Amino acid sequence: MSWPEALRSGRFRGFWVALDNCRFDKTTLQPVEGDVVDADEDLTELCARMQEKGRTSCSILFCDEDVLVQSPAVRTDAAERHVES
Repeated sequence: MSWPEALRSGRFRGFWVALDNCRFDKTTLQPVEGDVVDADEDLTELCARMQEKGRTSCSILFCDEDVLVQSPAVRTDAAERHVES
């Protein structure tokens, strides 16, 4: 499940969530993209499982109601013309 899907579903609200392939908004430093690989209400348990699995480079975030979800970037005609030039 992707991070935006996880937030919209509300399934992980109140949980610590491990994200792989995470991308953050440059202004707010909030995650806008990522793949949910595991979650737990207990941060210690989640970290222990992640270490056992060898997933030591994941971002771990608490999922609450105040998380920014950025829409995917949409290319405009001007941007496409610039790339083609």
